Amino acid sequence: MSDSQAVATTVDAGHAGGHAAHPPYQRHHFVSMEQQNETTNFGMWLFLLTEIMFFGGMFTAYLIYRNWYYPAFVAASHTLNIIEGTANTGVLITSSFTMALGVWCAETKRRKGLVWSLIATFILGLVFLGIKADEYHEKWVLHHVPGTYFSAQAFVHPTAEDGKPAEKPLAPDMAAHTEVYFSLYFAMTGMHALHMIIGIGILSFMLFRATRGAYMDGNIAFVENFGLYWHFVDIIWIFLFPLLYLISRYS
Repeated sequence: MSDSQAVATTVDAGHAGGHAAHPPYQRHHFVSMEQQNETTNFGMWLFLLTEIMFFGGMFTAYLIYRNWYYPAFVAASHTLNIIEGTANTGVLITSSFTMALGVWCAETKRRKGLVWSLIATFILGLVFLGIKADEYHEKWVLHHVPGTYFSAQAFVHPTAEDGKPAEKPLAPDMAAHTEVYFSLYFAMTGMHALHMIIGIGILSFMLFRATRGAYMDGNIAFVENFGLYWHFVDIIWIFLFPLLYLISRYS
C-alpha cells in the first residue's frame, strides 16, 4: 500500500469513527452535544425575550390607560371574579412544580415519573382554561365583552342584581371607558390563554413520546426548553393577576 493510500484510509477511518461516536440525536452541523444544547437553549431564551417585549407592550398600555381612566378601571375591576382568579393562580403555580418535576425525572431517567408529571401538568393546564372559560362566560352574561354587545349602564346605575355592584356611580362619559379596561382584560388574558393552549398542544405531543420511552437517552433539551416556556407563561399570569384583579380593587 502506498503512503497516499495509507493516509486516505486513516482519514476515512477517523471520519467513520467520529460519526460513530456521535449520539444519534446530534445534528450533523454541531461539533458536540454541548454546542447543540447551548445553541438550542440560546434560541429559546431569544424567543422568550421577544415574548417579554410583546406582553410588556400590553402591560404598558394597561398602566397608561389606568392612569387616564382610573375611576373606570377601579369600577370595572370589581366585576372580576377574584375567587376564580386566585384559584387559577394556585393552579398555575402547582403546574410549574409538576413541570419542574418532569424535567428532573427526564434528567434522572425516570420514565414513569416523567409521564405522570406531564399528565399532571396537562390536567392542570386544562383546569386553568376551564376556569378562565367560566370567567369569560360571566363577562358575556354581564354584557362586559367589548363591542356592540357591551353595556356600561351597570356602572352608571349600579345595582346589587349580580352581587357585584360598583362602589359608586360613574358619570356616563367615565363609565364608557370601562370598555377600555375590558378590552385590555380580554387582550391580555386572551393572549395568555392562547399561549396556554399552544403549550398544552406541545405537552400532549411530548407526553405521547414520553409514554413510548423518549427522553430516556440523555437527549432532554426539548423537555428542558418546554419547561422554560411553561414557567414563562406561568410568570406572565403572576403579573396579570395583581394587575387586573388586585391593584385597581384595593388601591
